Amino acid sequence: MIIYKNLNIHKKHRHSVIAIGNFDGIHLGHQKVLKHARQKAKKKKLKFGLVTFEPIPVMFFNNKIKSHRINNIHQKKSYLKKLNLDFLIIINFNKSFSKLSAKEFIKKIIFMKLNSKYVFVSKNFKFGNKRLGNIKTLKNYEKNYSYKVIITPPLKKSKKIISSTLIRRNILKGNFGRVKNLLGRNWCVEGEVIKGLQRGRKMGFPTCNLKLNNYIVPRLGVYSVIVKTNSFKRRGIANIGYRPTFQGRNLLLEVNIFGINVNLYKKIIKVEFTKFIRAEKFFKGITQLKQQIEKDIIIAKK
Repeated sequence: MIIYKNLNIHKKHRHSVIAIGNFDGIHLGHQKVLKHARQKAKKKKLKFGLVTFEPIPVMFFNNKIKSHRINNIHQKKSYLKKLNLDFLIIINFNKSFSKLSAKEFIKKIIFMKLNSKYVFVSKNFKFGNKRLGNIKTLKNYEKNYSYKVIITPPLKKSKKIISSTLIRRNILKGNFGRVKNLLGRNWCVEGEVIKGLQRGRKMGFPTCNLKLNNYIVPRLGVYSVIVKTNSFKRRGIANIGYRPTFQGRNLLLEVNIFGINVNLYKKIIKVEFTKFIRAEKFFKGITQLKQQIEKDIIIAKK
């Protein structure tokens, strides 16, 4: 998969089948769209690519939205690579790009830069300045700019349309069984291990600490997790919260990995969430906290 960070793409990737959207999460609904697009490309003997935006537009327009993402950009690239795309275009969503009208987006990007033959989008796709462009707009210009719009019917589970919004809602509730059913895999936070105050180590439960950065923040509390690095995969227990027993002020993800005690400081780890155990709570002292952690670990190992 070739990755472009601008719209100056190789001529072999022009005249292609493209999908356009945020694709946050690359959930089962997204995968259905991309599968249909890939099948169309194969049938027509064309290349197949995806156009996405960084940052996610809603985060660009509202700087108060800090915790929103289901995946970081590295994960998005990794998941898309597994779906056999020929190319990925990551458009820098900035002030000048946001001012493009819907018609300019079609003319300058879909036609002049990409010269796309088939354009796959979701039925609620909005684009252009003030999000005034929609499916109808795209269809109106099909003949002028020699492309065909294709809308893949949304995928449903339990009578609900799978969407990034639905997944975020379930992450907020800590409902990770449901999240897995919608994503097709466990929800995963990926990040660099940072130095902590080593309170866990002193209590006999060493932890890897990660900042959540732009990830959506799940229900605060304790979770059963799976931890992956380049060298191992282990089960563990994680706490997301502010550590009220220690008057903590900064949100942190702390992970205790079962059966391993190595220094992972500055290493990249992946933490997959499998089950909510309990809400974060205040303890009167270290002894109470240790007793509760021991109980939590027994639950997490089941």
